[in-house]
Amino acid sequence: MGSSIGANIKRERERLGWSQARLGREVCRAAGVQGEPVGRQEVSRWETGKRTPREWLPFLAAALGVPMEVLTTPQAPSEPTLPTLADFLPIEDPLAPLGGRTRGRLGMAQVNDVQQRVHGLRLADDFLAGGDLLRPALRELRRVICMHREHSYSNATGRQLLIQLAELAQIVGWIASDAGCREEAERVYRLGLGAAAQAEDGTLAGNLAGSLAYQLSNAGREVEGLHLALAALEEAGLDAPPKARALYLDRVAWAYTKAGGSENAQHALRALGEAGEALAKESKGTESPAWLYWVNAGELQVMESRVYTELHRPLRAVPVLRKVLGEYDATHAREMALYLSWLAVAYADANEPEEAAATAERVISLSADVASDRTAQRVRVMLTRLAEYAEVPEVRALLHQAT
Repeated sequence: MGSSIGANIKRERERLGWSQARLGREVCRAAGVQGEPVGRQEVSRWETGKRTPREWLPFLAAALGVPMEVLTTPQAPSEPTLPTLADFLPIEDPLAPLGGRTRGRLGMAQVNDVQQRVHGLRLADDFLAGGDLLRPALRELRRVICMHREHSYSNATGRQLLIQLAELAQIVGWIASDAGCREEAERVYRLGLGAAAQAEDGTLAGNLAGSLAYQLSNAGREVEGLHLALAALEEAGLDAPPKARALYLDRVAWAYTKAGGSENAQHALRALGEAGEALAKESKGTESPAWLYWVNAGELQVMESRVYTELHRPLRAVPVLRKVLGEYDATHAREMALYLSWLAVAYADANEPEEAAATAERVISLSADVASDRTAQRVRVMLTRLAEYAEVPEVRALLHQAT
């Protein structure tokens, strides 16, 4: 019965287009209770069948505008639906404020300071690898979590603090993933996803979900990564800022590519086309969140070339990669090494082992002093691909040097 009620609650909530947090507030309003004893986490427990609403059922029905029988009557089995973003939120709330909250009251000045520090960390990631940034990044995240849990603040200030915490979690998760700490990265991404959901910032939640989907797709969890990438795109909707929608479609394209199969390959190429169309709608008057500063036509071309390389279509991949790399800022050593690694593999697929070896040598040189697990992984992939041409002198010399 509990699972049936949960499915019915979720169906009716989604019919209204409400978030779990919104439903919690409406239930409290219908019950006439002060505060918010029913929050997003409690609604999530009801929907997943971990708890049964019991005494809250009449107020749930009133909030949703349906008779109680609609919530208690099991529905006929239907086709399984894809997960929504709410299905990936953490059940427990690691951000729940402490009871005492004795550390004083925060204002927007302190939140603005957090915003500046988050932006500084994001810019540092453009030049430094995850291994160099992980410790200070995690310290900063713990500091902001303590601010949120231990201080008091107005509702408006609390929402802005949650948004900054979610932005910080996204960049810290990215740094942890780059450092090879994937379990830590996943915990941080999910924490940030919960913060963005509480702040009801769907665009930011989509960025966190897409970042985690990207990691899952690259770590052998392709189906889960694809479902999460699609959920992020669905949650963002057609009204998301053009840059955000382009980014989410790029991640969907990659998730389809990693999932494999000819049908998924077609879906990936379609998503790439839609990403370009979304970005084309960006104009001077369009307002996008500051964290989307790096999304541009060049980045979409990089993903396009990576998809073509993964699909073993080097004639499409090589020209795009060469164009992008010719315009890329050489001070970004990690990204330069990553993009060159894709070019090396594409050359190998095009039966150009000498060019592949020369490009691979540049990758190894660039990544030698970069503390990035991603570049280390790409070097391994690249050398494995080149091993097929071990009889070619240039390749043989490179493989010997790398061992």
